[in-house]
This record gives sequence, structure tokens and C-alpha cells, in this order.
Amino acid sequence: QLQLVESGGGLVQPGGSLTLSCAASGSSFRIYAMGWYRQAPGKQRELVAAITRGANIIIADSVKGRFTISRDNAKNMVYLQMNMLKPEDTAVYYCNADPIIRVLTTPGDFWGQGTQVTVSS
Repeated sequence: QLQLVESGGGLVQPGGSLTLSCAASGSSFRIYAMGWYRQAPGKQRELVAAITRGANIIIADSVKGRFTISRDNAKNMVYLQMNMLKPEDTAVYYCNADPIIRVLTTPGDFWGQGTQVTVSS
């Protein structure tokens, strides 16, 4: 079983930046496809970015050019670098993982508890 713990959320002004981190433990991290999802109030959870075992990356159109995802297998970490943040990026951001699914355009089985990102002036 894999445990995921997110950190790095907070309040930021429009145009600002944040880096979210997801620490994984309890299993062999490098076999997992990883991703970040977000859920805004009243909306469905949506994919933000995904990274495969081989470090291939998918970025949602809504954040393309502003967000990037990376992983460090030596540290069992995955990161979401968010630049040029907009109020519509306000949501709870969740780390997601799966050992079978190749790319997490479909959510995997393992979730973190989420971290709140609020973009407001």
C-alpha cells in the first residue's frame, strides 16, 4: 500500500506561484504512475497533470504553459510547480497514484488527503 501526503498549499495572489509536494511512502514508489487532481467547490474532480513511471508528462489544457509536474524517485516525491496562478485555480489539490494504470488520465487507486490552494487578492 502507498501512503501519500501533500504539502505546499496556501493563499497566493493572482499571478503568483506555489509548489505543491507529495511525499509517498509504504511501497516501491518508482512503479507508480503519479498525478495531481483538483476539485473546486461545486465542481467535479479534474486532472491537472500526470507523470508516468518513465516520466512522460500530460498537462491539462487549462493549466498548460503555467503548471508543470515532476518526480524524484530517489526521494519518493512528486511536485506540481504552479506559476501565473489565477483565481480559477482555487481548489483542493490531490496527489494520486496507481501501480497499474500507465497514465492517470483515469484516477488511480491511491489518494492523499488534499491541500487547499486559494488564489485571491
